[in-house]
Amino acid sequence: MYSISEASEVLGVNPHTLRYYEKEGIITPDRSSAGIRSYTDSHIKWLNFVMKLRETQMPISDIKKYTQLFLEGPQTTKDRLTLLEDHQKNIQEQIQVLLSTNDMLSKKIVAYKGLIGERKQGLIP
Repeated sequence: MYSISEASEVLGVNPHTLRYYEKEGIITPDRSSAGIRSYTDSHIKWLNFVMKLRETQMPISDIKKYTQLFLEGPQTTKDRLTLLEDHQKNIQEQIQVLLSTNDMLSKKIVAYKGLIGERKQGLIP
C-alpha cells in the first residue's frame, strides 16, 4: 500500500495529479476509516497506463470514457478496443509528423554546419 505522497513519488507526478484523476473518476484509491487515501500495486499499474495515454495526448475525456467502459465490465471489450485502436492511429499520425519534422531539422542543421564550416575556412566573409 502506498500513501498519496508515496504513490506520486513512484509515478513521478504531483499528488495534485492523483487527486485530479480521482475527481475525474479515473482512479478510486482505497480509503482508511479516517479518509486517508492508499494506493495498491494495481492502482499504480493502472495509473502508469493512464499516464502513458496522457503522454501520447489522449484527451482526459477519452480516458474517462475508457475507465467507465472498463468499470462496466467485459461486455464493453469491443468499445474499449475501438477506443484504443483510434488512439493508436492518432499516435501513428503523430509519429509521422515527428519523423517528417526531424528530417527537415536534420537538413537545416547540415546546412548551418556547412555555412559555419565555410566561414571558418574563409570562404564566406
